[in-house]
Amino acid sequence: MHFAIFTSLVILIVMATLLPLSRRTEWWIRDLDFPRLQIAILCVGTLLGQAFFLDAGDSEARTLMIVTAVCLLYHTWWIVPYTKVFSHEVKHSVTSEPDRQIRIMTANVLTPNRNADGLIALIREHKPHVFVTLETDTWWQERLDVLEDEYPFSMKCPLDNLYGMHVYSRLPLVDSAIQFLVEDDIPSMHAMVILPSGHKVRIHFLHPAPPSPTEHDESTERDAELLVVAKSVAELDTPVIVTGDLNDVAWSTTTRLFRKISGLLDPRIGRGMFNTYHADHWFMRWPLDHLFHSQHFTLSHIQRLPSFGSDHFPMLVELTYDKARGKEQEGLQADAEDHALAEEKIAAEPVDESDVHEPQA
Repeated sequence: MHFAIFTSLVILIVMATLLPLSRRTEWWIRDLDFPRLQIAILCVGTLLGQAFFLDAGDSEARTLMIVTAVCLLYHTWWIVPYTKVFSHEVKHSVTSEPDRQIRIMTANVLTPNRNADGLIALIREHKPHVFVTLETDTWWQERLDVLEDEYPFSMKCPLDNLYGMHVYSRLPLVDSAIQFLVEDDIPSMHAMVILPSGHKVRIHFLHPAPPSPTEHDESTERDAELLVVAKSVAELDTPVIVTGDLNDVAWSTTTRLFRKISGLLDPRIGRGMFNTYHADHWFMRWPLDHLFHSQHFTLSHIQRLPSFGSDHFPMLVELTYDKARGKEQEGLQADAEDHALAEEKIAAEPVDESDVHEPQA
C-alpha cells in the first residue's frame, strides 16, 4: 500500500519535473515553471516518507528514493540563485549620493480591490521617485491623482480589463509612449527618466498576459513581448530598467532567456525570491513582479512591501547609478541556441524589436 502511494507521488513529481523541459507553450506546461519551490518541498516530504515507510534494502524502494532525490536536486538548482547562499549578481551600492539614486515601486493593485488609501499610504511612507501600478482602471486613476502635486509627471492608461497601467514620477519623463505591442488591449509604457544628476535612464514598464485557462491557452503572447523588449535594449550604452508584473517567475526558461538576450541584471540573485504573488496564500507564492537593470547600476535597497488588499505584494527597489563599479557585474550570457530560441518565440506573434519605442532624451 505504501509503495503504491509513493510510486504515484514520484510519477507526479517526475511529470512536473520533465514537462517544463519541453519547449511547448501550452499554459498547463508553462505554468509548471512556477512552483519549483513547492515541488522541491514536496520532494523533501516524499523522501522523508519513503525513508520511514519503505524498506531501503528493497531495490524498487531505493529506485523511488533515487528518482525523488534527483528531482529535488534539479528543482533546487533552479531556485538556489534566489537564496542568500548564492553570490550577488548586483553589487551593493557603496555611494549614497541622492542625485544618482532612483527608487521605483511596482504595485499590481487587483482592480476590484478598493483600498486605494492603503497603497497611497505606502507611497507616501516610502517616497519612490517613480511608481507604476498595474490593473488600474478609471476608479483607481481618480484616487491616485491626489498624488499629482508630488508626482507631476505621469503616463495613464486606465482600462477595465485588468490590464490598465499608470506611471507617476517625481522625475521628468521624456519622450514617453504608451504602446500595445502584441495585443490591442494590453499596454506597455516606455520613457526616458532624467535623474537629478542629469543621467538619463531608459525605462520600460510591462504587464504581458499570462498563459492560463482564463487568459491565453499558450505563452506565446507573453514570451514575444518580453523578448522583443529584451532585443531592443541589448548592448545599449544607455542605462536601462525594465520593470512590472511579467506574469512569469524569475527562474523560468523565458525570463532567463529575457535576461540572456537583454544582458540585464537581476538584483534578487543572492538576496532572496521576494515572492509577490499570491499575497493571501503563503503556501502558493512565487516572484511575478520584477525589476531588471543594466550594468550602470548597483543596488541600494530591495524590499517586498506589506499587502494593501491586492493579490500581489508591492515591490520597492532603489538603484544607484555607478557605471564604474557596475561594469564589473555580469549576468547570464546568451549563446547561438538562445538567440535562435528567442527568434522562434518572437516569430510566433506579429511583433518585432523595431516596434518597441526607444525613448530619446
